[in-house]
Amino acid sequence: MIHRIYSSLATFKALEFKSGLNVLIAQKEAGATDKQTRNRAGKTSLIEIVHFLTGSNAGKDSLFRSDALVNASFGMAFDLGGEKLRVERSGHQKSKIHLEGDSFAKGKTSLSNSEWVELLGEKMFGLHEVPEYDGSIPTFRSLFAYFVRRQLSGAFTTPEKQANMQQAGDYQVALLFLLGLDWRIASDWQKVRNREKTLAELKKAAGAGAFGSIVGKASDLRTQLTVAEARLTDTKSQVASFRVLPQYAELEAEADQLTRAINDLSNANVIDAATIGDLERAIQAEAPPSLADLQSIYAEAGVALPGVAIKRYEDVRSFHESVIRNRRDYLAGELDTAKQRVAVREQEKVRLDARRSVVMGVLQSHGALDQFSQLQGEAGRMEAAVESLRQRFEAAEQLEGTKNELEIERNRLTLRLRRDFAEQRTRLSEAILAFEETSKRLYESAGSMTVEETSNGPVFKFPMQGSRSKGIKNMQIFCFDMMLMRLCAKHGMGPGFLIHDSHLFDGVDGRQLISALKVGAETAAELGFQYIVTMNEDDAFKETVAGFNLRDHVLPTDLTDAKEDGGLFGFRF
Repeated sequence: MIHRIYSSLATFKALEFKSGLNVLIAQKEAGATDKQTRNRAGKTSLIEIVHFLTGSNAGKDSLFRSDALVNASFGMAFDLGGEKLRVERSGHQKSKIHLEGDSFAKGKTSLSNSEWVELLGEKMFGLHEVPEYDGSIPTFRSLFAYFVRRQLSGAFTTPEKQANMQQAGDYQVALLFLLGLDWRIASDWQKVRNREKTLAELKKAAGAGAFGSIVGKASDLRTQLTVAEARLTDTKSQVASFRVLPQYAELEAEADQLTRAINDLSNANVIDAATIGDLERAIQAEAPPSLADLQSIYAEAGVALPGVAIKRYEDVRSFHESVIRNRRDYLAGELDTAKQRVAVREQEKVRLDARRSVVMGVLQSHGALDQFSQLQGEAGRMEAAVESLRQRFEAAEQLEGTKNELEIERNRLTLRLRRDFAEQRTRLSEAILAFEETSKRLYESAGSMTVEETSNGPVFKFPMQGSRSKGIKNMQIFCFDMMLMRLCAKHGMGPGFLIHDSHLFDGVDGRQLISALKVGAETAAELGFQYIVTMNEDDAFKETVAGFNLRDHVLPTDLTDAKEDGGLFGFRF
């Protein structure tokens, strides 16, 4: 139980608690205006103080880091692990927890906030015995918030959630743990949700265009990857068999020179081949004029040149035959010379080509160092390209194939959950009956709690007549919390106290409200836990019920927002 809540603020109204039901009343003073609603009396602040002293996060927007409270310390005397303990914390040293009477803390007088939370989890819920698990695990803050629900977190919306933004995986893990069921099934379900979320984001990115063009289709990428891997294997084989030749550059230059020389010889032979053709045609075309033509020309020369002495015809004919003979001899000599040049060049070409073949053979079987480096670089580039293709292929396969795998995993988890419910039937029955027992004491037509095995994990439902109204919904939360207290009391776990803010009773019929407080008082007395409630005065005493006097449980400290010093902190800020 909580014994006392206090502060270093001189104006703070320290609260003393007893066992069983404790009701903190916010009064409406006589003559108070409609604007004085008691919303600033400090009822909800009490809840925040308890959370602050049990390791809640104190961010920049925290009440305890406001200018008015940042230098004040707050404390709570309560039972933990069979020992009465005093814990203190302040906003300006939010990471440091001061303790008194903590023999189980190995004599420490202060702890870090994370150490404090770990200690609370161990003593209240036995979390030190929870095995390491690759996934979500029960945490102290997630479990404790069911026993001290926070209006600021939206805890009065639905029974199974202690915060409006609480994700399915978090409350499923927490509740299966509190019910004594296999919480690891819920943890595995959250893994599936996380994978589905990633898959949805990938599909969304792919649909946007840019990512889709990068990933592509699995079938296309499979072909590209296969071809690229084959090319990479071939290139690696070439690298492995590569032999470096130091004289490679010299031999390469020689091969180039030999090729140029052979080309020059070939070009010269082409020219001489044309010359040979011309000479052969000239020889064939070379024919002397007939003697009749010569005699006619000779006779005409005598008439045309009467004063000139000319040789005898026989001399002229002899000279003419000599010229023709010399011309043929000259053409024949030029033809022989051209053919000899071609023959010599052909022989040189054969010699040069033979040398070039030797050089090229060496070059083909060896390589230069720079070529080897280039080949290695190309192999590295291809390897990177293959790895990129492989990753794209795997991403594409994930996009196209993971959905089916996740559906299979969901079905498998559903079977695991159904089997666990069957094996832990006694535990589940305890929870169902505890909820119905409390509900039956409030309503003629008792509500119930069902836990359904679905493809999205355990789903908690609370069918109750008139459950659409806010008051009925809040009473479902009341019954649920009382069920948790009953289970925790039976199995020796939990904080040992339950705190309900006045927001839980918003919209609740006066008759149901007083009945709920009676049930809470009787259940707390029966099970030996402490039940703390904050309420507005006019709501608390609207109705009465036989055998129960609420005033017996009202704390001596009254809060009001009708005057400056009437609130919990003793001043307005």
